[in-house]
Amino acid sequence: MSWLLQAEDAVGTVAGGGVRGRYGVLQQWGRGGEPWVLDVGLVESLRFGPPEGHADLDVAVALTRLLYDDFVAHGTDGQGRHLDDENVPLVMKAHRAVLERLALEAPAWPFRTFDGPRGFGTYWRNNDMRGSWQARRDCIEQILGPARDALEGLQELEYERLFTKGPSGSFKNLIFAADGAKPQIVLRDAVNNDVEIVRHADACLVYTDPLPPQGLTWRQMVAWWMKNHQPGTDEKVAASSLYRRLYRSLDSVPEQLLMRSYCARYAEEGGLDLPALIPQVYLHYDPYTRRSGKQTGALHRQRMDFLLLAPDQSRIVIEVDGVQHYSRKNLPDNTGRITWTAVPRLYSEMVAEDRRLRLAGYEIYRFGGWELTEPGGEKILESFFTELLDRHKKPAV
Repeated sequence: MSWLLQAEDAVGTVAGGGVRGRYGVLQQWGRGGEPWVLDVGLVESLRFGPPEGHADLDVAVALTRLLYDDFVAHGTDGQGRHLDDENVPLVMKAHRAVLERLALEAPAWPFRTFDGPRGFGTYWRNNDMRGSWQARRDCIEQILGPARDALEGLQELEYERLFTKGPSGSFKNLIFAADGAKPQIVLRDAVNNDVEIVRHADACLVYTDPLPPQGLTWRQMVAWWMKNHQPGTDEKVAASSLYRRLYRSLDSVPEQLLMRSYCARYAEEGGLDLPALIPQVYLHYDPYTRRSGKQTGALHRQRMDFLLLAPDQSRIVIEVDGVQHYSRKNLPDNTGRITWTAVPRLYSEMVAEDRRLRLAGYEIYRFGGWELTEPGGEKILESFFTELLDRHKKPAV
């Protein structure tokens, strides 16, 4: 029989004999569609380590699901159980061993079997759960819920380790905050990937200092501004001047609200050492544009609305989407009213570019311009930035 570990509903799944089950490496399916039977030898071996090719986390999730489903089934209509009084203690022991290897607290079982003096049935009759299936479900949730939640947390960390490997490539420069004509950029040296702004360089800012391991803070941005644009001034004056310069590059009221909401944190204790919020960052430049100014379709987003280079080496993109991101403006009607028509292609191009950036290691968050202009928009931003900064704090040494 061949075994294939897959993911299904956050549970390791084994497909054997062409039939897919729910409980990972724990089950075997008989030929001809016979019901599955517990591999007792395998379960006993789990107390000493996971089976070859599988991880303790997958096994723990499968055991938790199996115990949860079977005890809930026994406490309700009695249908759908896979275990019996002889093998359920074996599963409990294996479950405890696997959780302990994961440094998680194992559940304290007040019963050891389904029936009999030490069974679940006796327990619910002695604890006022005779007439309530829900009370019995709640009992199992109280016992196994903490372990399940802890395992889900480990799965999330594992997902991040697998799929959030950080951005590809190395930092070379930032071209950002254009407050006039769009800069025209050429690749001056293809070997070293050096770019040069050949027109409208005075309308944008270019940061070329080395990027420190802890990301790019507001204090470092201010120091760069003082060195290159306001030599001889003090930090407070330079910070105010740089903020005003960045603010001028913003295109819309929602973007302005977002920047004000974040940058207010710079004035708080430790605020200078927060990641700098960098607006209007040129991600790439497509020189192949038609005379009309429309893109060829090769690159659908040339710049990000905002970028944070966080202490944990994450590159965080924040986008504020106006109606132009997913629709086209119509000509005014006979009353002068302006309307918009949804264009699925625009939306598809936007999400396709999001996928590309995520695969390159960027973290992307989107706000609808409408939600930021409604009452409560500022509160939405404050809560978001509090959670975001907490998530991307400098890793503990």
